[in-house]
Amino acid sequence: MKKLTLVITVILLLQSGGCATTTNKSASGVERRQLLLLPESQVETMSLQSYQQTLKEANGKKTLNTDPAALARVREISSRLIAQAPIFRPDAKNWKWEINVDKNNQVNAYCMPGGKIMVFTGLIDQLKPSDDELAVVIGHEISHALREHGRERMSQAYVQQFGLQALAAFATGTAGTAAVQAAGVGSQLFFALPNSRTQEAEADRMGLELAARAGYNPESAIVLWTKMSKLGGNKPPAYLSDHPADQARINDLQKLMPKMIPLYEQAKSS
Repeated sequence: MKKLTLVITVILLLQSGGCATTTNKSASGVERRQLLLLPESQVETMSLQSYQQTLKEANGKKTLNTDPAALARVREISSRLIAQAPIFRPDAKNWKWEINVDKNNQVNAYCMPGGKIMVFTGLIDQLKPSDDELAVVIGHEISHALREHGRERMSQAYVQQFGLQALAAFATGTAGTAAVQAAGVGSQLFFALPNSRTQEAEADRMGLELAARAGYNPESAIVLWTKMSKLGGNKPPAYLSDHPADQARINDLQKLMPKMIPLYEQAKSS
């Protein structure tokens, strides 16, 4: 009977708050409803633990924030983007944002749930982005966090890997081997599960708007993704392994420019 109750609980969550959009409507047109069965607080706790472990390891290797100029640049750009985040979701102004730079040759960056940003120096050194281009990358990653794509991926994975019963046990705090196992792989799932094409398109569009509202030229996105796709020749950088910068992506961004340019010009004039 208890098992049946747990399963029913999850089904009810799915029918009510379990399927909702995480951000406000905006010029980018992102408003898809999402599968969000796991509690937001649980996902943020797991992500924070993973982020803190990453910082600890980087500190141990003496690679964390070793370039003052790069750190200052990334934090300046990120801060301007973060200031615009409440437009998409007001609660983002209360997030405990962190911005760090790791000396790592990978062309990569990410923003974990709750606003934990990491940029690898490989992205800066190899791509040599302008501030506008770097803002597009960081804006893209921040948009993943605002849309809670990590939480969405985890919710989908828990249902697939552990079933509704385990998900219900984990979500309600009920002890159980499957629930504990599910909780243990939470942060791993954030990095292991690739974003879907739909999620990547949303991050592209919202990230472009975020950059424009922060006063960064949205047209730089075309240059950025073209450069990114060419980096490494026939083998794209790791950053693009889950979301290749194909012509369809660029075309989608170009269609948004008539809406983005006025936002950029307004930000520049204010």
